Amino acid sequence: MADIRAGQPATEEDLIDTNAVIGAYYDIKPDPNNPDQRVVFGTSGHRGSSLDGAFTQWHIAAITQAIVEYRSSMNITGPLYIGKDTHALSAPAWRTAIEVLVANKVVVLAEHDDEYTPTPAVSRAIVAHNRRHAPEADGIVVTPSHNPPRDGGFKYNPPDGGPADTTATSWIAERANQLLERATAIPRRPYDQIAGSVGRYDYRTPYCRALQQAVDIDSIAASGLRIGADPLGGASVGYWDWLAHHTSMDITVVNKTVDPRWAFMTLDTDGKIRMDCSSPDAMASLIANKDRYDIATGNDADADRHGIVTPDGGLMNPNHYLAVAIQYLFGNRPGWHGDAGVGKTLVSSSMIDRVASLIGRRLVEVPVGFKWFVPGLISGDLGFGGEESAGATFLQFDGQAWSTDKDGIIMALLASEITARTGKTPSQLYAELEARFGRSYYARVDALATREQQARLEALNPTDVKAKTLAGAPIEHIYTEAPGNQAPIGGLKVSTATGWFAARPSGTEDKYKIYAESFLSEANLAQIQEEAKEVVAEALG
Repeated sequence: MADIRAGQPATEEDLIDTNAVIGAYYDIKPDPNNPDQRVVFGTSGHRGSSLDGAFTQWHIAAITQAIVEYRSSMNITGPLYIGKDTHALSAPAWRTAIEVLVANKVVVLAEHDDEYTPTPAVSRAIVAHNRRHAPEADGIVVTPSHNPPRDGGFKYNPPDGGPADTTATSWIAERANQLLERATAIPRRPYDQIAGSVGRYDYRTPYCRALQQAVDIDSIAASGLRIGADPLGGASVGYWDWLAHHTSMDITVVNKTVDPRWAFMTLDTDGKIRMDCSSPDAMASLIANKDRYDIATGNDADADRHGIVTPDGGLMNPNHYLAVAIQYLFGNRPGWHGDAGVGKTLVSSSMIDRVASLIGRRLVEVPVGFKWFVPGLISGDLGFGGEESAGATFLQFDGQAWSTDKDGIIMALLASEITARTGKTPSQLYAELEARFGRSYYARVDALATREQQARLEALNPTDVKAKTLAGAPIEHIYTEAPGNQAPIGGLKVSTATGWFAARPSGTEDKYKIYAESFLSEANLAQIQEEAKEVVAEALG
């Protein structure tokens, strides 16, 4: 149930005390024996709050030292690109990481102290470097993405430029936890003593200048579309400002404010400040001004996610925009390989399946986590990779990889290209897809589960499912491995001709997530959701 203040402006009581958050980062010594204060790499790196003792200088020193040792074991000897977003904890963690990297004689390329770098700009820098230079480079992005202001995040991108795979993150996390027990012994050089000698890198200019390799900037400019870009106080603020001043596109940067408290935000659905550009509540201010622009867009704090707002449709559902983007891109990128496939996560809408069939392209359905798209993007085997949480990227016009991490900036610009080239907004084009394939009813809900039940859910086999029907329709497929790459999905997906559900453990709370979709009705979706709980309960025994 939504909080009664969802979508309303934040008040003073909603704001963090940045001094307290940063003070805790330096003052709290985590307990390595406390599971909540150990290093845990999820699908987007290590995240936590200093106030909970889960994101401190000791965590970052240990993780960075583990990365140093990992890259040494993999013979990665090129420079390490490092960038940070606008969260209060990002700059302190960025400095700690640089202290450890320099002490280990790693060649560091970093933005300046007062600059911010989107995740896709780091990914792009790695990809571009390794296309032209040797030895290979890798990178670190200091960001908790769209998480609340109290949180910090830290993730590693290996030489392919995308999120590290499970093998790498498991090794790094295990080693970091060993190091956490003697964190004071980790070599560091005080940032103030080394700042002048750290290699500085201009992420913004090469990224923005190269955008024309992936997006039809000229058509957008010629169309005269009025574009409103809201960085939501995140790292893309300088990038949208550059595009507004150095291209002929009619871009208005809606809000240039950078405030680690995010005092200007409207509250998300749960009543918290969260920079989720796919949330109608978090995006309420931009949605209220949708008629001022032909296309309005939002990005989260590290710009790896996108939100698309149109005058006729308001904020688009992420799944809807992914379907439109796929149909458009594969019809307007002749430089892509003829066999390039469509990448989607298995919890994304089946409207994408229908679009892939319509355009005659191979569908590659993978587990949750953008890392699964990286090999295909690097090779050109995938033209597009996208997930239901508003994260996606696609190839350059020439069929080479642009970025191998989620890129909310090119996805935002693509909405303007689509409108400029077709004369229709993405929401109008999605209405045409619904007219062809029927309406999709999609939602995610949570169900209670102990940690032991979640572990069993993660280890299920298709034979554990005894049900033969789902919401009155015969079950056609039961997956515990993704059909696109046969990787374990860490849960269960059950599908019929008219609907499906997927169940995955939360990992951080005593619950599991149920993603579900129906092409029949809202009532049928509700029935799928209820029967999903019964199917899972029976399978768990």
